Parts: sequence; structure tokens; C-alpha cells
Amino acid sequence: MFFALTGCANLNCSRLENLLGGKTNLVTFSYKIADDLVELALPPLIPMHPDMPVLVTTFVSNSNLERTSPFGRLLQENIGSRLVQLGYTVREIKVADHLFIEQRSGETILSRDLSQLHPNLETQAIVVGTFTRSNRTLYLSTRLINPSNNNIIASNDYKLCMDDDILAMFGLQRSPDDSNSISEPSQPLLNKIL
Repeated sequence: MFFALTGCANLNCSRLENLLGGKTNLVTFSYKIADDLVELALPPLIPMHPDMPVLVTTFVSNSNLERTSPFGRLLQENIGSRLVQLGYTVREIKVADHLFIEQRSGETILSRDLSQLHPNLETQAIVVGTFTRSNRTLYLSTRLINPSNNNIIASNDYKLCMDDDILAMFGLQRSPDDSNSISEPSQPLLNKIL
């Protein structure tokens, strides 16, 4: 029973999902990706070195490398956070040349406008990732790349079941009435009891 209560997200997309269900904690999932890449890196990354930052890019669709989603942007942000927690310098690549102040919107210095971004991106490694969706399953490929020669210095792959929150990040939802959408599993037994 303890395993069932603590590992419910691991049961998504399994035969036990209808009984136990669960949600994927994307923060924990992202942190695992960062931890794995750091552990697998050969040569190892150099921590606490401000002149040797790591860049983290947005995860993109494997079938269209110019397309991402809130899911891909969330992974980017969380992986960057985890690398900082581990003692690595992470360069924020979305910082514009100047501060933008807009009435009723606030102040921002972050931008996705390439003409506003700093061209100097010297770094010891770049985190890149792609995802491929198949029904309710996401397949992710993550890599740590040496920018001086484009060699992959760490790589890992993940399979992730898309729960309702992840589906929403792709603009999808489960609906029993629509034959083009993904079927909703029955309510988990623990949710009915609790």
C-alpha cells in the first residue's frame, strides 16, 4: 500500500492507472534530467566557474525543431534551476540588451526576440532536448553538448505518461465523447475513497 501511495505517478499509462492514477511532478522530473546529465557528463562539467556557464535551451518537438510548447519551456526553466542548485553557472539566454517598461504590463528584461539578445554565448556546455508524442506517451531525448565541437558529452532518454496537466500544456485533453481525443480513464479508486 505504501508503494501505491508514494509511486502513483509511476502507474500512469499502466494497467493500474484506473485504480491508483497519479500526477507527474514535472519539477522532480526536470531535476532528475539535470542530475542525470551532470552525472553522465564526460568530460565532467566544471562547477562554480562563472566564466564557464551552461546554457539550457527549450525542449522542442522532434518532428519540428522550431516548435515547442509550455511543457518544453517549463523543462528548460526547471533544469536551469536545478543546475544552479548543483553549483553550476547557468547563463540566462533570454536577457535583452535593455529593460522594457510597459504601462499595465510591468518591467521585463527577458525577450524571445533574437535581435534583442546578447550574441556572445560562450559556454562549457549546452543542454538540448527533444520530445516525440505518441498518444498519451512522450518520449524525451536529452543531451549535453560541447559547443566547441558539437560532441555529445552526456545523453539520456525518458518515457513519460501524459497526465491531464501535461496534456493541457500541449493544448490537449481527454474526452470520452470525441473520437479524435484521448480517452479519459475512470476515476482512480484512491480518489473515490479519499
